[in-house]
Amino acid sequence: MANKERIKVLLVEDDLNLGFVIQDHLRNEGYQVDLEKDGYAGFQKFYNSGYELCILDVMLPKKDGFTLAEDIRKIDQEVPILFLTAKSMTEDKIKGFKLGADDYLTKPFNFDELDLRIKAIMKRARPTTEGQPAERDVFDLGAFTFDYKNLSLKHPDEERTLTKKEAELLRMLCLHRDQVLTREMALTVVWGSDDYFLGRSMDVFITKLRKYLKLDDRIKIMNVHGVGFKLIVDE
Repeated sequence: MANKERIKVLLVEDDLNLGFVIQDHLRNEGYQVDLEKDGYAGFQKFYNSGYELCILDVMLPKKDGFTLAEDIRKIDQEVPILFLTAKSMTEDKIKGFKLGADDYLTKPFNFDELDLRIKAIMKRARPTTEGQPAERDVFDLGAFTFDYKNLSLKHPDEERTLTKKEAELLRMLCLHRDQVLTREMALTVVWGSDDYFLGRSMDVFITKLRKYLKLDDRIKIMNVHGVGFKLIVDE
């Protein structure tokens, strides 16, 4: 188990009064805790930072806790997830566990129970949680190899160095391969704001990525009208 002082925790709770209380308690226990109040902000924080534990409220604005957990699992299969919920319905718990939750805590709860559950989760967490969380940084796209960290897009006939935003956007598409990447999520994560004018800028970047990937006609970045984009690779 990692030393408690080294454990970075992402807490996503829309009730800020409760969120601040939980954050203060965990900080007093020695954890490093970042608090976000909605699912989009939580995903952006997770995407841009490394965490060893996620504590997610189920009922969140913009993106609920279950959907947030699904998106987190696309990036990191190992990071432990603890759901906070006002619900005690069995079907909700089953859904959460199917998404890869490690445990549930039903509100209201006391901090002794929270502490014990966190300790139990971290004790059985896989070794990848003891250092930096596992990341997905290298992707095979048809004849291309995309190395996110090195901003590299390689094809047998061509190698290109991407800009940081091009690489960020392509990584988001890769993480959502064969699924819709919403405009809102892409803008929030890559540009930091869901803004109309930034959206026009993103369209320019999508056009550039299509141009870069045209050497392999099996790769398509499709528009999903009014929603976002979908990366498809015909095998």
